[in-house]
Amino acid sequence: MSESAAHETQAGEGEPPGGGISDHPLRYQLANELHARPFPAIDAPSHALHLAFKNPHDAANRDRARDRAHLIELLDRHGAPHPPPDATHYYGRIGRYWLKWELHTEFVTYTLFGEGVAGKPFDPAMFEVFPADWLARAPGRRLTSALIRIEEMPGEDPRAPEVVAAIDARLEEWFVPESLAVSCIADCMAVVAGDFRIDPAGHLRFAVFVRKGISPRRVGRIVQRLCEVETYKTMALLALPRARAISRRLAALDLKMQDLMAHIRGRERPEEEVLEELLAIAVEVENLIAQSSFRFSATEAYQAIVEERLATMKEERFPGRQTFGQFMLRRFEPAMRTVRSVARQLEGLAGRAKRAGDLLRTRVEVARSAQNQQLLASMDRRADLQLRLQKTVEGLSVVAISYYAVNLVTYALYPLAHRLEISKTMLSAAATPFVVLIVWWIVRRIRKAHEP
Repeated sequence: MSESAAHETQAGEGEPPGGGISDHPLRYQLANELHARPFPAIDAPSHALHLAFKNPHDAANRDRARDRAHLIELLDRHGAPHPPPDATHYYGRIGRYWLKWELHTEFVTYTLFGEGVAGKPFDPAMFEVFPADWLARAPGRRLTSALIRIEEMPGEDPRAPEVVAAIDARLEEWFVPESLAVSCIADCMAVVAGDFRIDPAGHLRFAVFVRKGISPRRVGRIVQRLCEVETYKTMALLALPRARAISRRLAALDLKMQDLMAHIRGRERPEEEVLEELLAIAVEVENLIAQSSFRFSATEAYQAIVEERLATMKEERFPGRQTFGQFMLRRFEPAMRTVRSVARQLEGLAGRAKRAGDLLRTRVEVARSAQNQQLLASMDRRADLQLRLQKTVEGLSVVAISYYAVNLVTYALYPLAHRLEISKTMLSAAATPFVVLIVWWIVRRIRKAHEP
């Protein structure tokens, strides 16, 4: 039974008595999917820690039960309730913090939210909420981690000179100036900043300055967007090292392809040998495509998510600083163009190898067809010669058989010829035409009997 048919059967079995309206089996699941990942509510001042794990290999096919078990182990340490067995999202309190857990296709994220800010900016002590032995048993490797500091804006207008100066003073102290990106977002209700660099403690840093009166849900959305931009940006960049490695191999294959095309054009080498090398190139290119297609497709999807998240932030320029969008355009977009370029090169080289192989295969088939025609003509000539030789042999065999037959007939009729006083010579001369004719007729009958 098909899935749709099974669903229909379940729906029919679930009809209430009396002919009342019945729900599709997936109705509530689909409706709840739209509300599965609510934004947290964050008051300023606050701080947050975002952590993402990913298996280095074949993350999409990993055992997700291990991810849930890892979460449950952390919740048990804090006496927190468990999520449902098949949950892909969890939000609850653990100790002094609120924990937001999300299970994605290739990775899993943990985000902690705490009230207030430490006197030391971006204090990694918050990371101690995750026990060292628990981190060591994580079903994956750390993909990214970020410390986020949420403060009230030192003024009402983020573009006012005194507010700009106050924020700039803090940013100069917290971040690396040459890679710092700062944006006014959410209709200038907040200012977000980050340099996308890993600090000595192993974390990235983001600062969020919010105006008084902004709703906690809006602050939660801003923090969530920052976490998503960082995580999906990192996921998208995973394809860059592979693209660079493939690019170097493609350069070598492209030179080899050019050399083979020169041999095809000049007919310097046997076509079969060149065709075999072309097929080897085509097989290697298809293998590279098979190994990279998932990663490149995922990168395209992650890049789209990053661009969508930046668009929803509604960035406006902070005086004297590049925006997050400009930072991504200058640092992130070139990497994505490299990945797209390598993907196009793979497809292009695969197409060229296929076309060259088809062309050479056609030439080989034409050459073989000409050789076959020559061979058939040679076989026809050989068959004709064989037929003539056979006829010659038949003629000689008639003579030879007739010679012996005449002698036999002469010996058999000699007593009769002696009574009739006919000499042996005359008897042989008289019998020869008849014997030859009879032998010729018998040989001809035998040859016709064996002809197809």
